[in-house]
Amino acid sequence: MTQSFRDLQVWQKSIQLAVAIYRLSWDFPPEEIYGLTSQIRRSAVSVPSNMAEGQGRLSTGEVRQFLGIARGSSFEVQTHLEIARTLEIGDPKLIDDAESLSNEVGKTIHGLLESLKRQQALKIDNESPATDNRSLKTDN
Repeated sequence: MTQSFRDLQVWQKSIQLAVAIYRLSWDFPPEEIYGLTSQIRRSAVSVPSNMAEGQGRLSTGEVRQFLGIARGSSFEVQTHLEIARTLEIGDPKLIDDAESLSNEVGKTIHGLLESLKRQQALKIDNESPATDNRSLKTDN
């Protein structure tokens, strides 16, 4: 039986990341509502959303694709956090906390992707017919 995306610790951490980003961005200046505020929130929400969507797909390749998108969104969050830090927008402690969560989520997704890659490689190896090189010898 396939486990629910809700059972994945990395999904749970990414929800924490999205909530942390919303809390951080509440104090962003009003003129950033359509700029940095919107961008950082959308990328943060994209992380758990893509993990959930990937878990609902039928093939391992699709799951990996959506995990890759989620990882990319995590990097996007980190970029937005760096911009906020540089512009001195938002509470520095909240930025550091969100950045730490984003790093953890990104590394965990990477580990999950590598695990799925190994599993897929093993599956392919086990499904391919064994070749007996001795039968390929010819008398010349």
